[in-house]
Amino acid sequence: MALFSGGALAQLAPVAPIKPKVFINFGVTRTDNYYWLNQPTNAEVLKYLNAENAYFDKQMAGAQATKKKLVAEIKGRIKQEDASVPYRDNGYYYYTRFEFGSEYPIYCRKKGSTIESEEVLLNGDEMGTGRPYFQIGDWAVSDNNQFLAFTADTVSRRLYTLRFKNLLTGQLFPERIANTGGEVVWAADNKTVFYTKKDVATLLPYQVYRHTVGTDPKTDAVVYEEHDNTFNVRVSRSKSRKFVAIELASSLSSEYRYVDAVTPKAKFNTFLRREKDHLYHVEHLGDKFYVRTNWEAPNYRLMVTPITNTAKTAWRDAITRHPEIFLDNFTLFREYLVLNERKGGLRQLHVVSFKDKQEHYLPFEEPAYTATIGTNVEQDTPLLRYNYTSLTTPASIFEYDMGTRTSTLLKEQPVLGGFNKRDYVTERIFVKSRDNVFIPMSLVYKKGTKLDGTAPLLQYAYGSYGSSQDPTFSAARLSLLNQGFIYALCNIRGGQEMGRQWFENGRMLNKKNSFNDFIDCSLYLTKPQEATLAGNKTKQQYTATDKLFAMGGSAGGLLMGAVLNMRPDLYKGVIAAVPFVDVVTTMSDPTIPLTTSEYDQWGNPADEDYFNYMLSYSPYDNVKAQAYPNILVTTGLYDSQVQYYEPAKWVAKLRALKTDKNQLLLHTDMSAGHGGASGRFKSIDDTARQYAFMLMLLGKNL
Repeated sequence: MALFSGGALAQLAPVAPIKPKVFINFGVTRTDNYYWLNQPTNAEVLKYLNAENAYFDKQMAGAQATKKKLVAEIKGRIKQEDASVPYRDNGYYYYTRFEFGSEYPIYCRKKGSTIESEEVLLNGDEMGTGRPYFQIGDWAVSDNNQFLAFTADTVSRRLYTLRFKNLLTGQLFPERIANTGGEVVWAADNKTVFYTKKDVATLLPYQVYRHTVGTDPKTDAVVYEEHDNTFNVRVSRSKSRKFVAIELASSLSSEYRYVDAVTPKAKFNTFLRREKDHLYHVEHLGDKFYVRTNWEAPNYRLMVTPITNTAKTAWRDAITRHPEIFLDNFTLFREYLVLNERKGGLRQLHVVSFKDKQEHYLPFEEPAYTATIGTNVEQDTPLLRYNYTSLTTPASIFEYDMGTRTSTLLKEQPVLGGFNKRDYVTERIFVKSRDNVFIPMSLVYKKGTKLDGTAPLLQYAYGSYGSSQDPTFSAARLSLLNQGFIYALCNIRGGQEMGRQWFENGRMLNKKNSFNDFIDCSLYLTKPQEATLAGNKTKQQYTATDKLFAMGGSAGGLLMGAVLNMRPDLYKGVIAAVPFVDVVTTMSDPTIPLTTSEYDQWGNPADEDYFNYMLSYSPYDNVKAQAYPNILVTTGLYDSQVQYYEPAKWVAKLRALKTDKNQLLLHTDMSAGHGGASGRFKSIDDTARQYAFMLMLLGKNL
């Protein structure tokens, strides 16, 4: 059948030609009819993607007015002329600000005081104007405050170009260093920088270079090269500014190398050679190194060692270890230690005084919230910057005096349009899974929303890589809540919300726990009589299957694909953003970006056990002739994380096999990558598209 070509065929869905490619592994034969779609410059591939976009536009035509209103509504909540809270670093106050109508931030500083005249470091809006995509990756100022190093991505492949600027003259240096990992670190001599280079095929950062500003990058020295393609490489500088570090990490192992910042040409010291199943991170204060480590501590602990002896035999516990508490991260001050911990799935801020060993936690009262360590550049201060948000509280920055134990709100992100946080309700419950594990779930809805099964509900989860999904505020989400939606965030296994074991129980040969957890939460939300709730005597039916929507992106898109195959009857609609759905084929090809670094997440299909397990849940391989709910799939042609052809192939196969007449839509952003459109307003279009899709299926028009 011919591809969609417009005109009289405008109502027909595109049909991708079948071009079988056969794979045989361990005696199992797989036929991939759409493997040919993995050619991004092929005219036939681009024709198909454009045909899908045209079909999307046609099917969503009746919702275009709703989408436009959503864009205006969401944009109307944004304070257009806005600025971040300045922070002090080496005698200057740094901040970013937006001008009216600008897509990208302007990076600024003021010397000595916030009332001094402004110096613009980078004008992101001018730099991004006229580009389909633009993103500043990292920027850093030299110790003498005279030079700026910065990286930028103009394609959305996360390949950053490194440049330098003389802040005294405003002139750019001539050198451009392409294909870097994005981060850049100055040495203390104000002329040497360290950066990483990526393999342009696999997109893995694997080399560290040393560059002298103003010289030809071709003469740059390679100071480290990683030969294990399961490891990522990055560079950093300690908060104390004393050391430049090379950090090497896979999912389950890490290594830290360091050199004194005043001797950048010296050989890097190895803090501790990598060990199997040992993850650690190092920071410096005074004459000691502090180490966050999972050595004999699955939930991590904090240890300390002299800078003169980094052998494990010299490590000692810095504070009393509590095995049930997960240590997320920490920061060091001259007189205080601050730890970000997880207890009961929620983040806590734990302050310890070095002087008298007194400890305390900051109090937070909402049932579901996120509290994190903020920007704290300087060590010689009793003031802690921390971030706070919840499903009902916009992003807020506080300054906390660790001596007097008092908090001062510096800024709560303004939300225009009459928003009042007291108009919304948040809950936190624990749903019992089929294997008797309690899954945290945070909900938010507008006061007055009926909890009798009649409200539409959007259920979201991720559940991979140990990435924890914390309850945070979204001004855009208000557009759904104000239309009577309930939003549910499910902390399924695969993240680390409930500790390291939560991650272990949702990866490799335990990956199906993630899918089952999501389904069990869906069952509770729609059929509470079939589910069990912990810590609450009542069972409230929040929604029904004809009003339940599910959403996930990237590895969360894998979740959506698996759930669709397992329980398509539970959902009115599913949104899969940049979904990782062709698990076996992708993980079998080490040339595909990021594959080798993810063997510890999914397994290596060269091993028969992992091959068979992946094959049993891979969304693409398990599409079958059955009824599916309405589905919206989004991707970007330049996606660096999940290549565009995975969702494209998946949609083509679903079209060929599904037995229902529900919507199946694919939208490809032909100029963006994994994160979607860049810019603070362009990205609103992506959100409005998803919301309009759901409202259309409910028969609601704004």
